[in-house]
Amino acid sequence: MFEARFQSFEERGERGASAPRVAALRTELAQRGIDGFIVPRADRYQNEYVPPCAERLAWLTGFTGSAGLAIVLADRAAIFVDGRYQVQVGEEVDAAVFAIEHLVERPPAAWIEAQLKRGQKLGYSPWLHTVDGAEQLANACAAAGASLIPLADNPVDLIWSDRPPPPLGAVVLHDLRYAGEEAQQKIARVRAEMSKVSADALVVSDPHAVCWLFNIRGSDIPHTPVVLGFALLPREGRPTLYVDARKLTNETRRKLEPIAGLGAPVDFERDLAALGSEHRAVRLDPTACPDAIARLIADNGGKILRGADPIALMKAVKNATEIAGARAAHLRDGAAVVRFLAWFEREAPSGRLSEVEAVEALESFRRDTGLLKDVSFPTIAGAGADGAIVHYRVTRASNRRIAPGELFLIDSGGQYEDGTTDITRTLAVGAPTAEFRQRFTLVLKGHIAIARAVFPDGATGAQLDTLARQFLWRAGLDFDHGTGHGVGSYLSVHEGPARISKLGTAPLRRGMILSNEPGYYRTGGYGIRIENLVLVREAAAPPGAEKPLNEFETLTLAPIDRRLVEPAMMTDEEVAWLDAYHAHVRNVLAPLVDAPTQRWLIAVTAPLSPPR
Repeated sequence: MFEARFQSFEERGERGASAPRVAALRTELAQRGIDGFIVPRADRYQNEYVPPCAERLAWLTGFTGSAGLAIVLADRAAIFVDGRYQVQVGEEVDAAVFAIEHLVERPPAAWIEAQLKRGQKLGYSPWLHTVDGAEQLANACAAAGASLIPLADNPVDLIWSDRPPPPLGAVVLHDLRYAGEEAQQKIARVRAEMSKVSADALVVSDPHAVCWLFNIRGSDIPHTPVVLGFALLPREGRPTLYVDARKLTNETRRKLEPIAGLGAPVDFERDLAALGSEHRAVRLDPTACPDAIARLIADNGGKILRGADPIALMKAVKNATEIAGARAAHLRDGAAVVRFLAWFEREAPSGRLSEVEAVEALESFRRDTGLLKDVSFPTIAGAGADGAIVHYRVTRASNRRIAPGELFLIDSGGQYEDGTTDITRTLAVGAPTAEFRQRFTLVLKGHIAIARAVFPDGATGAQLDTLARQFLWRAGLDFDHGTGHGVGSYLSVHEGPARISKLGTAPLRRGMILSNEPGYYRTGGYGIRIENLVLVREAAAPPGAEKPLNEFETLTLAPIDRRLVEPAMMTDEEVAWLDAYHAHVRNVLAPLVDAPTQRWLIAVTAPLSPPR
């Protein structure tokens, strides 16, 4: 009945192949006189999602998550992942080959200090580590009396005989009706920021920033419409965009050339070295820029100006056109999600529906809009214990039936030219247990606390994160991921610099779009997460207010499963929020769906309970 076109369900990990591959890597390292090598989950652009040719960590270890790092020494090896992947890594990685470490609780630097011996050499690829990251690793090596050695080529690539070729997705122009601002205006704004720090040039190393700056999009990375390329923006003169010429049609080239010079990737390294030899002051973001770029400038006599890429904040603060596009995308996406939810409630109780079939159905409903360009990430669809794996990705091998009496967690999103969506709903299959209702309501209360928050302009995500956890904390519970991440405008579903997290130190600015997604996960049992996207906007100032205030506008439109809510645990204000949200969802989506779905929607968005 349904099919998935934008995502597959094939097993990507190769757990059984890791031992011989690690052995081959050790042989290669020994021939070079190197005692170990670091293999991050990264590409030359420090992307979260990487093309197949950059999936070195997955190829070597079997781990297919989107964040992690491995270190291979002659006599031992370890893989480091954060709390999202603790279950997944145990299933995908051969523990006889790799010790499994927590990326936060025992980070790689601490492991290096403990494991390296004096005089040893630990190799790394400077293109795959940020400037700050490489310095941390170098300091850890120094503390152990060892050395961090940059390698000109990557030894993993030499032993990876069937490595896929680099992607060649076409560069396409992002129309002004979606971008809302001409590229020339963006360039002028960035240059104004550069002048404040006396930078002669800015390195734009993040492809998302490159795409935003020049109003282009691409298809080099699955589910994220970016062009893999770099840019250099001088304080005066034309900027240069460095992309493979095979990605450019004659028409695209004609429209880009008045804005920027077009250079080949090989020209980028030459031009970086030239900036150094001319003793230019070059701005780059040490938390995101590859170490290799800084080396090419500094080793040739240039001056590095460290600081945040000004484009990151500009990109995160959506303009009026992008905000209108986000609202339109969420309206369209909400109608598709509601069609799926109504279908799921009809089909799931039979016990015949599988996780894969649910993913295929949801993607199909989104494709029916006629405007879906891609899913914004592989759909997370976990029934029962699979829902406790935060970033679970169903495969044909892991696929299971969704049984009555379980919870089903589905986290998904769409890429539309006018906006990017991301939504999670946790659904009861049949009658929920008292435990399900109690834990779900604790999560919901945290979700509502974020949704209703009013905060001073300039407050950070770290200041708000506790609001989402307070009710779980009181019950001795928590979740091991951030409460929210930034979201791009037809770009990455995960966007900085702002986030709602204990690590979220960037101020929340009006126009930013973030997720609101607290959760709870009982390993081996079930998972709960409730996610909406929210827009930071100005809040009405109460009498006597001394500071400008902000609040969130909820963009996501889809019912929250009322069967999982325990009204007795809710305050009057929380019930009022949920009822008002459901009334809004009902009013705006009912005209967009078919009659049977409309009847279902009206029923599931009825008030939670009579006023108290």
